[in-house]
Amino acid sequence: MEAGLILLIIIAVFALLLAAKTVRIIPQARAGVVERLGRYQRTLSPGLAIVVPFVDRVGNMIDLREQVVTFKPAGVITGDNVGIQIDSVLYFTITDAKSVSYEVANPLQAIEQLTVTTLRNVIGGMTLEEALTSRDTINSQLRTVLDEATGRWGIRVNRVEVKAIDPPASIQEAMEKQMRAERDRRAAILTAEGSKQSQILNAEGEKQASVLRAEGQRTAAILRSEGEAKAIDTVFAAIHQGRPDEGLLSYQYLQMLPKLAQGDANKIFVIPSEFSQALGNIGGAIAGAVKPPPPPPPPPIL
Repeated sequence: MEAGLILLIIIAVFALLLAAKTVRIIPQARAGVVERLGRYQRTLSPGLAIVVPFVDRVGNMIDLREQVVTFKPAGVITGDNVGIQIDSVLYFTITDAKSVSYEVANPLQAIEQLTVTTLRNVIGGMTLEEALTSRDTINSQLRTVLDEATGRWGIRVNRVEVKAIDPPASIQEAMEKQMRAERDRRAAILTAEGSKQSQILNAEGEKQASVLRAEGQRTAAILRSEGEAKAIDTVFAAIHQGRPDEGLLSYQYLQMLPKLAQGDANKIFVIPSEFSQALGNIGGAIAGAVKPPPPPPPPPIL
């Protein structure tokens, strides 16, 4: 009885072991490579899979998701003999589980070494300045070379990025000095341009102000002249309408003489030659106004 129980237990354990070796569950985004008697037999896709126990062997699961790997800094010499350190990062996806399992022993190490050699070839044909400003070109060339080489390994290179390019400390110091000098030069140019524009604007403003002042003075002079002309015309018309005699004009002339003598600058008062004529005209006018009585008629002759 005890021997039968032991046999049943052994059979149950063997059945469980046989089921574990026969039924395999492959997770999503994974792939399993099946070897039968040491040779490649098939690739298991995600889901439930049945294999021949003790005959088929399922290797390590292959991750089919996009993977990111960062490589350590690589020393590279530029075309102008400057040694720099370059950090790079690689994005890749395994597309063929069979090729990545049998075509290359260590795919990451192979990709790293291929990246370093490609970087040296690409950077070797550039100057330091070109290398610092041509990251897109470097990334594109790296991706093209790596994708061609890794295609037969069952790996697709999606993207290659240069994270950092570190020149020597002395070169960095020289570049910083050059950048400061360039910024100072640009600042001086901008300051000069601003001063130039300010002077131009000031000159334009003064020019426009002068033109406006001149136009205002011209308009004022024209208006004054027109006003004086109208005043003269009005006075002249009034004089002609009043028909003044010579005595009235001489009297008005005498009234204007004291006004001509007023002022601090009038130290000497000069009587013009017309003064005597004006007095004579006034005297004549007065004499004409007050006539002497006619002499009495002579006595009759007897």
